[in-house]
Amino acid sequence: METRDLVPDHQLDQVGLHHLGQVYWNRSTPELYEHAIRRYEAQIAHLGPLVVSMGQYTGRAAKDKYVVDEPKTTQDIWWGKVNVKYSEEKFNGLHQRMTAYLRGKTVFVQDCYAGADERYRQSARVITEFAWHSLFARNMFIQLPRDRALIKAFVPDFTILHCPNFHADPDDDLTRSGTFVAIHISKKLVLIGGTAYAGEIKKSIFTVLNFLLPAQDVLSMHCSANLGKDNQDDVAILFGLSGTGKTTLSADASRLLIGDDEHGWSDKGIFNFEGGCYAKVIRLSKTSEPEIYECTRRFGTILENVAMNTTVRRLDLDDATLTENTRASYPLSHLPAAVRSGMAGHPRNVILLTADAFGVLPPIARLTEDQAMYHFISGYTAKVAGTEKGVKEPIATFSACFGAPFMVRHPSVYARLLAKKITESRANCWLVNTGWTGGPYGVGSRMKIEFTRALLQAALNGSLEKVPTKSEPVFGFLVPSECPGVPSEILDPRGTWSLASDYDSQAKKLAVLFKENFAQFKDQASKGVQEAGPRVS
Repeated sequence: METRDLVPDHQLDQVGLHHLGQVYWNRSTPELYEHAIRRYEAQIAHLGPLVVSMGQYTGRAAKDKYVVDEPKTTQDIWWGKVNVKYSEEKFNGLHQRMTAYLRGKTVFVQDCYAGADERYRQSARVITEFAWHSLFARNMFIQLPRDRALIKAFVPDFTILHCPNFHADPDDDLTRSGTFVAIHISKKLVLIGGTAYAGEIKKSIFTVLNFLLPAQDVLSMHCSANLGKDNQDDVAILFGLSGTGKTTLSADASRLLIGDDEHGWSDKGIFNFEGGCYAKVIRLSKTSEPEIYECTRRFGTILENVAMNTTVRRLDLDDATLTENTRASYPLSHLPAAVRSGMAGHPRNVILLTADAFGVLPPIARLTEDQAMYHFISGYTAKVAGTEKGVKEPIATFSACFGAPFMVRHPSVYARLLAKKITESRANCWLVNTGWTGGPYGVGSRMKIEFTRALLQAALNGSLEKVPTKSEPVFGFLVPSECPGVPSEILDPRGTWSLASDYDSQAKKLAVLFKENFAQFKDQASKGVQEAGPRVS
């Protein structure tokens, strides 16, 4: 296909871009490799992955995200710390200065889709000043077919303008810093500046879908999803915050991966928003995570902030010198066992993942529907001691719906939709703790991944429904007493502590934190959901 065939009729002047330098439209992976290398944006590692370093920002700038406060959407947005109001006047000023900044400059454009289900997908145009960010968009979103007519007729629903080298002026633009992610839902425009962290590109579209889809009775979810190889009805979704194992556990050799991060749940079932995966790779194990490990050695994969010997071009996945948040972006086609359509039926099992560094929660527990709603709204995991200066014990982290930074509407909107979907599909609900056992972080030990995989397998194949259970006294979970391949003694967390009284004290402490956090949602929760929380005076 010739270069001119990659250029749609709908041009960039629609978003105020004029008098640009060279514009590279919808370039292929090899071409973007060539541009990234020629422009000194990246290096090629042994076996072909592209290695990039992002400088100051190696993760999301959560405090620098803004949503434009405008009449058409303001009543439906959950305003507060997560969704910070931004004026249309300031947004328009930022937009004008960004377009002026790009005059005469080279840009890269990728036209793509977000959403495997054509009924709900959004077409997206990603305009970047770096070639490797264009490759990131090509990896992470759903690519257009290489069809001349489709490409020429492409019209984006949303446009993302990404300029890492353009910074806001906090005094004039009323931003917190020079970094910003500003979303105008009605104008269907996203502005990103002051950060090269590629994750902002995909998360901005996820944020948009989190606003649009609930209005169409579709639940948008920050979760991974997979499918049994021999049973098309064996669909599972796994909610979880970063570090809980959402990507690792969904990439299971015995199952087919639907997607690792963002999905919708419609009247027909699950569909992936993306066309790729964005996996954390720090200290990645070839033994425990073979599928993801192999993707770090493939042409087309982008490795962000991964250490590399620049002489022999060999990677060191254990090196956290640049950041703990090292990432690999790769297309789903890199995985040998993936659902190419990105779609599957209704989930049979809903898994809520947490990494409890307090050592309190059981490695697996059966949840009632009300308990599932309580813990979905809570979105609990924990930071561990030693990750931040002055932190001497675990810190509870609550992120509503396991993805508060991307939830534009009130968490109760997503919770009610989830409850409806669970009821209609009769899905089983489970809480899985991938954190600590035998004591808190620093005393106990991390749950072995082989035990977690065995517990998940037993939940998904129905084995756990046949074993005796007992009610956990503080949180009220039903905890199974046995599971094939898992020592029975670790199933009861209280029994793994050297002193049961220490466990009781820690459990009460965590329960109080749950109660205090949930207070902000009580007015929107049913009585059954309120009473599904931990029992503590």
